[in-house]
Amino acid sequence: MKTLYLAGGCFWGTQRFFDQFDGVTHTEVGYANGPAGDVTYEEVCKSSGHAETVRVDYDESVLPTAKLLEYYFMVIDPLSVNKQGGDEGVQYRTGVYYDDPTLLEDVKAAFEKEQAKYDKPMAVELLPLESFCGAEEYHQKYLVKNPTGYCHIAPWLLDLKK
Repeated sequence: MKTLYLAGGCFWGTQRFFDQFDGVTHTEVGYANGPAGDVTYEEVCKSSGHAETVRVDYDESVLPTAKLLEYYFMVIDPLSVNKQGGDEGVQYRTGVYYDDPTLLEDVKAAFEKEQAKYDKPMAVELLPLESFCGAEEYHQKYLVKNPTGYCHIAPWLLDLKK
């Protein structure tokens, strides 16, 4: 099993998006790469420095890292700074965070492939994971519990398997 931490704007839609793929074994929404320690949603909304992030555990033999990141780039605007869809603020920045350096080669290759599509530099962070704190329970699988909840990701992308 491998793990990447993917910040793609509001974590509700990002989690729902990744949950649909074979090879994804577990997802958890939380707050990454801000000051260490537990943090609340309210603190994150007041510019704590954390990014809304989805921890994605996956079986690389079923879903290679390159394919996982190809999916990730489908649902973000990689040129947008601190904004995805209608959400704005530092907590909505995009980023790929890793705690396993063996993934870095594949991640960098995916970034280079995506960057080749643009004339401007991408605004997606690529950093080691500094901290991750799981979000409150009501945020976990939010769009499953609240199917009409807000999501910046186009609805058709949430059901690619259909």
